Amino acid sequence: MASAENKETASPAAKLVAKVTRMLRVQRDWSQDRLGDELGYSAAAVSAMETCAQPASDAMLVALKSVLSEGSDVFETARRYMRMERLPEQFQDYALLEDAAISLQLFVTNVIHGLFQTEAYARALIGGGHPPLSDERVEELVQLRMARKALFDRDPLPMIEIIIDEAVLRRVIGSEEIMREQLLHLVECAQRRNVTLLVLPLDAGKYGEYDGGRGPMNLVETPEHEHLVYLEPQDESLLISDPAKVSIYAQRYAKIRSQALGPRESLDLIMRLAGVKE
Repeated sequence: MASAENKETASPAAKLVAKVTRMLRVQRDWSQDRLGDELGYSAAAVSAMETCAQPASDAMLVALKSVLSEGSDVFETARRYMRMERLPEQFQDYALLEDAAISLQLFVTNVIHGLFQTEAYARALIGGGHPPLSDERVEELVQLRMARKALFDRDPLPMIEIIIDEAVLRRVIGSEEIMREQLLHLVECAQRRNVTLLVLPLDAGKYGEYDGGRGPMNLVETPEHEHLVYLEPQDESLLISDPAKVSIYAQRYAKIRSQALGPRESLDLIMRLAGVKE
């Protein structure tokens, strides 16, 4: 809803969109009515966007790109940053790193990693959390999580490896049907040529070696080949860049990988849990 408060709290990306839109509109000698007609919005909606009383929605940014960009990527770039700004604050910096990463190595111990969640699984997980969120915020977070999946098909393709603790696959989130759909989605993800999916079995520690007990981690390689580690305990965030510390996490991840099932065995297990293979 448009408000004077929004004008004071508008993000830098929203302010940039407002300024660039007005500049391009004036250059064309268009009124707000004319731009609204071209975009499929009312003049009031254009005015609210240009004053930041109601920052541009994702759909409006798509329309602005089509009507005003003339080959520039300014609206697409702003779209990316405005999506990030609607994410939980502690996740925003990592989301930008994830979006640009050339490789990801992921280890999860509690729930399916957000990149690999189905919409139904994500909705059940986010909607069932604490503190409770409004239906509107739940839906917004679900759609933002689904938008992250564009990473799988980005050019150049990032290399993604994920190790999932078997307990995660057996923990039902939402319903049996939602969980089965989620397991089948993991099977589909594992078919991608830039994805390697491994399962850390429940009996991984029975021979005295178990390195998965300290929780999940995300290892990120940036386009500049910088290696980082991201941790998110209890809705807090920790981004580690110190090379010595990153090395320790990388070594621990490698040890966890050595204790995991291979890709074929992992896929067989997931298919059995989904009930599609004996």
